[in-house]
Amino acid sequence: MAIAISATWTAHPGKEDVVRDALAKLVPAARAEPGCQAYVVHQDPERPTVFRFFEIYDDEDALKAHGDSPHFAKYAVGQAAPALADRSHEFTTVLDF
Repeated sequence: MAIAISATWTAHPGKEDVVRDALAKLVPAARAEPGCQAYVVHQDPERPTVFRFFEIYDDEDALKAHGDSPHFAKYAVGQAAPALADRSHEFTTVLDF
């Protein structure tokens, strides 16, 4: 069963460009992963430090591969994470109706 992730990253004020640059590199690589069905990122126009994600993966293996990927390590962990004040995520199961 497919897995959906809803995540929020909040950048430290003044670090929005660091996070946006990391995402500009991470998102295309993530979308190209086998098992990634969707990877969409939004930036809140009212609060530009807030970035919201919606991701869908085929299964647990695809999700694990994403988290273990070199591009995730480089851009999400190495570049974006130090610029974040907060981050959260929720995992849900996609219902195929």
